[in-house]
Amino acid sequence: MTKFKFIKFKTNKKIRVLFKNSQSNIFLVFLHGLKSDLNGKKPEYLLRYCKKIKIGFMALEYSGHGKSYGKFEKGTITSWSNDVKFIIEKKLKKKKIIIVGSSLGAWLGLIQLKYFENIIGFIGIGAAPEFLDRLIWKKLNKKNKNLVLRNKYYNLENDDYSYKITLKIIKDGRKNKVLNKKNKSKFPIYLLHGEKDKVVPQSLSRKILKVFPNSKKKFIKIKNGDHSLSRVRDLKILSNYINKIIDYSAKPSLYDG
Repeated sequence: MTKFKFIKFKTNKKIRVLFKNSQSNIFLVFLHGLKSDLNGKKPEYLLRYCKKIKIGFMALEYSGHGKSYGKFEKGTITSWSNDVKFIIEKKLKKKKIIIVGSSLGAWLGLIQLKYFENIIGFIGIGAAPEFLDRLIWKKLNKKNKNLVLRNKYYNLENDDYSYKITLKIIKDGRKNKVLNKKNKSKFPIYLLHGEKDKVVPQSLSRKILKVFPNSKKKFIKIKNGDHSLSRVRDLKILSNYINKIIDYSAKPSLYDG
């Protein structure tokens, strides 16, 4: 049985966290997607895999997600990225970090680059940076935009889900751009994206590559893969790229020149 911990975040607020193998010098940090939690196949698999290869594992549920504090409708990209920043500072400040971000989690992971220099690799899974503007707001017609401005929210609906996207979070997303400025980091960047992803277009994920001119980087299109990429074969591909990052971290000369 997986044992979760709760870490106090400000007064009367708690974040649910998975934290294993605290003695390891390398930690994989998994950041889940929008309206997701730590009960899915990816965190379960990554927890077991990190144990197998003897590195640390950490994941958290942002406010309004899973069993962490707050309501989803009150969350923003800023508040969720601050949750991530707080936990990394508290638990992993002196560790080498590999960030694995799924959809929204990739956006939150990219935001962390301005705070931490101990990140040694980044993997995006159906990465969705700046999706609020690029995939929602800009695709609304004038009538629906006016409805959002009046009602202060938008009902995001899909075959599998339906929930409110507030005007507040859309506006806040514009303050958290990550695709508008080059990053000089040289750590490996791997972007996994399902060939049949119906939620996030591959073109959005690919934009991340342009942000890192100095990195070893690769876009990996997963055959017949969906947005989640939680099949056994998908997870094995993911673990392969985790290994590549660990190998690169052991060869600092690859970051020079």
